[in-house]
Amino acid sequence: MWDFSFSRAVGMVVRTTPFVILRMLVYFGIGFTYLIAVGAGAVVGYGLGHIGHTPDGPEAGAFWGGLIGFGLTSLILYLAREYILYLVKAAHIAVLVELLDGRQIPAGQGQIAYGAAFVRNHFAESSVLFGVDQLIKGVLRAFFRTINFFTAFLPIPALQQLIRIAEAVVRMSLTYVDEIILAYLIRTRTTNPWATAESGLVLYAQNYRHFLKNAAWLSVFLWALTIVVFLVIVGPFAALAALMHGGGVLWALGFAFIFAWAFRAALLEPIAIACLMQVYFRTIEGQTPNAEWEARLSTASTKFRDLGARAAGWIAGPKMPEPKAT
Repeated sequence: MWDFSFSRAVGMVVRTTPFVILRMLVYFGIGFTYLIAVGAGAVVGYGLGHIGHTPDGPEAGAFWGGLIGFGLTSLILYLAREYILYLVKAAHIAVLVELLDGRQIPAGQGQIAYGAAFVRNHFAESSVLFGVDQLIKGVLRAFFRTINFFTAFLPIPALQQLIRIAEAVVRMSLTYVDEIILAYLIRTRTTNPWATAESGLVLYAQNYRHFLKNAAWLSVFLWALTIVVFLVIVGPFAALAALMHGGGVLWALGFAFIFAWAFRAALLEPIAIACLMQVYFRTIEGQTPNAEWEARLSTASTKFRDLGARAAGWIAGPKMPEPKAT
């Protein structure tokens, strides 16, 4: 049914507890930031609406104030996404790769420093890692548009709705593929991240059916857990939102969604990555990138061609020593 050991993935993540704690601080901090920004915006908007005697009343002011707070917070986080990837996600992936390969890693806070040093060694600047990650995402989106994975197995017109649902599941399953390619870059100790990303994508493409099967099962499982978390916490948030003027149910749903997302990003996401790393590295072992698939990706995606151009022009800087476990 699937080709990963969920218990092994959980064990790997447990061994990286400092990173799990860091992720919780980051993502739950983001959730609290949204909560405070939206709440403060709603209060200010309600006050302005009350003072100004607007036609729609203070409730409308509260709604628009909260919406503005949500938008400003989203903008700030959008601008900070490069550093979250560099300092949190990639460093955690580096440590998970070391664990998968049976290498020793430090315990405690030294583990975070170890992962960060590992990433700096191979991606001297956050902009390089972020640029590689964005191109990988673009190539994967273009690649998915070129395949008819489910229609090849379900050609019956009456099943088109089921096909669309299945394809939506597959799109969700692509969430972590870019991070698996980043894990490939880290595992190979890349000296040219653009060229290694190019190879990693070709290896993914030539085995995509196998990867999609595993990723789809994992995606369904993780979304089910996320929905359970959402349903558990929506009640307390509804009680809190009832104290606000106007749109209480709407805000409760929004807050519950944000914190369910934070739980998923902090704890479930690294487990998913650890699962898919097992599948990816086991599947590509002994393989080399297929020229036919490389040509197909090059035809399908301008971003894949951009990877090749950047790889050709890459000049590696001085190599830092590998971090050592203590």
